[in-house]
Amino acid sequence: MFADARLTNLIANLLALLAVGAIVAGAVYWAISRPYFVVARIEIAPMQGPSLQYVTPVSMRTSLAGQVRGSFFAIDLDQVRHTIEAAPWVRHASVKRVWPNTLSVKLEEQQPLAFWNENQMINTWGEAFTANQGELPDDTQLPQLNGPPDSERLVVQRYAEIARWFAPLNVRVREATLSPRYAWEVQLSDGVHLRLGRDPAADTTDPHGRSGALPFAARIERFVQAWPELSKRLGERMIASADLRYPTGFAISLAPETHTTTTK
Repeated sequence: MFADARLTNLIANLLALLAVGAIVAGAVYWAISRPYFVVARIEIAPMQGPSLQYVTPVSMRTSLAGQVRGSFFAIDLDQVRHTIEAAPWVRHASVKRVWPNTLSVKLEEQQPLAFWNENQMINTWGEAFTANQGELPDDTQLPQLNGPPDSERLVVQRYAEIARWFAPLNVRVREATLSPRYAWEVQLSDGVHLRLGRDPAADTTDPHGRSGALPFAARIERFVQAWPELSKRLGERMIASADLRYPTGFAISLAPETHTTTTK
């Protein structure tokens, strides 16, 4: 009899506890479902800098509209972040709740460094991305970089090396191409075409080619150091191409001479 009474009391207490829990859960659900706790505002701002250049807050809010409906507490922040980072010009995003009804979004935009292969761009971190190139400012001048899959970081590294060597000569890199056989060709802004040969990184285990940087730079350095004297000797003749693949020198081809005919 005593055991039965204890069991009955235990069951009664358990049922009472469940009832209280259900009431509390219902009260909480009712409270967070009130309009006061529905997301009323989405704040969008850059992680760095004063303003966004490529992402418009209006378009971003529109794309998020379907995911931020309902309770402030029920929003899946990871899902929202993934949606934002899927936008063409967004590299990274952070999302957090701001009490009582605001969603704060911070964006890191893509910073285009160059055009990449046929229809992509490559950012300053050496990452390829796809976005509308027509949204670039009208005065944007980006080089064209080309390379096989997964070579973006090496191509950016080599591009930076070449650009640094030719900067004192007021010459820019217009296009740099790494072939599937890891051979380099470069087009300069003055029209000179360079053949640089096989990249030393192709023969090393270092995916970034750091161990091959010095031999690669040495080829360019040899040509750059000879440039002033070479230009002096050639006078008005223009170099069409230069083959830097030789171990102790380089070979050049001259552009055809142009003759101006004066009619009297």
